[in-house]
Amino acid sequence: MTVRFYYDLGSPYAYLAATRIDEAFGPGVEVEWTPVLLGGIFRATGRSSWAQTPSRKAGIEDVERRGARLGLPEFVWPREWPNNGLAAMRVATWAQQAGVGREFALAAFFEQFHAGRELSRQENIAAAAERAGINSSEALAAARDQSVKDQLRDVTDEAVQRGVIGVPTVVVGTELFWGEDRLDEAVIAAASRVE
Repeated sequence: MTVRFYYDLGSPYAYLAATRIDEAFGPGVEVEWTPVLLGGIFRATGRSSWAQTPSRKAGIEDVERRGARLGLPEFVWPREWPNNGLAAMRVATWAQQAGVGREFALAAFFEQFHAGRELSRQENIAAAAERAGINSSEALAAARDQSVKDQLRDVTDEAVQRGVIGVPTVVVGTELFWGEDRLDEAVIAAASRVE
């Protein structure tokens, strides 16, 4: 069985889910990593980021607590966060098509949330690509490719049509599980379908 994992590289909660999602589902379940533009989802749904509200400090503290429980390195937040991750998400889309989506996503999450480097900067996207074993020149060129731009837009629109309102969201069959805190529910739902 296949489940879909919608993520955006600007979301620390999507990062937390990404660090454990493949292992959480285990054998018999394929996780399809699917990059989407969270800003596009927000525009379509009239929502906005908690990171731009008075809840920002509490949200950052929650992410850091959860990360510590998962044994992740200390979070180092970029000076500008949230930042414009459009080019990075285009590279993530290209990397997914090239079969190295997980590798690039995890490297880019590391750059943003442990190295504290904004993914709005090309040199940081290039560093994430190199960390993932991807040619950085090819990756940056992909961010300018019209077919990649169209693919990211189409997948984001499709996610909104499915009812996705934020990331991370995991889709099991027709059920949507939004939030890193609902990953275990998604795993249980998938297990009941596999048995």
